[in-house]
Amino acid sequence: MSGSRQTTERWVQVAKIVRPRGNKGEVAAELLTDFPERLSSLKCIYLSKDAGEPSRASLQSFWIDRNHPGIGVFHFEGCGSISEAEALRGMGVLLPIEERVQLPAGQYFVTDLMGCTVFEVTKFTAELESPACAAGDVPQALGTVRDVFFPGEEVAGTPLLQVETPGGEVLIPLAAGICTRIDVAGRRIEVRLPEGLTDLDAT
Repeated sequence: MSGSRQTTERWVQVAKIVRPRGNKGEVAAELLTDFPERLSSLKCIYLSKDAGEPSRASLQSFWIDRNHPGIGVFHFEGCGSISEAEALRGMGVLLPIEERVQLPAGQYFVTDLMGCTVFEVTKFTAELESPACAAGDVPQALGTVRDVFFPGEEVAGTPLLQVETPGGEVLIPLAAGICTRIDVAGRRIEVRLPEGLTDLDAT
């Protein structure tokens, strides 16, 4: 599981500028990507504020703050003073969606999972070979993924899908034995739930 926390159809946000850093025009930014190291190899990046159309910015240098791993330092060409850096406060740092890191099979960006419709597939549905199945055997829509929760640092565990259903919130483990099919392009996740899971988690 990996990825940035915010994306649009055309752009993926990898950082958010929080303040100037130093007196040479650098800015400190909250990193919103699991792959910040690759930013140091980029020559240009895009900046946007308040969901406006991103504008291209040449990147002079980038590095990760050694004392604060979740913070990156950007220095953009043409930004050489504290006042110029201050003007960038609050801006999002974006990349075109096609430049996003390609993940190995079986790994997904959080933003690709959010908004997917979750369908429960019963044991009988999986075993059916005939297309003429009863209505009760058709995969039933449970709800929509609203968020993904992860175990804390250095804590073993399985990520959980927060699914909003008509009966309340349900937390579904993002495990291969439960999430039997994930179709990101089709915005669909099929699950086979242990008996009683929805009854225990629904609020």
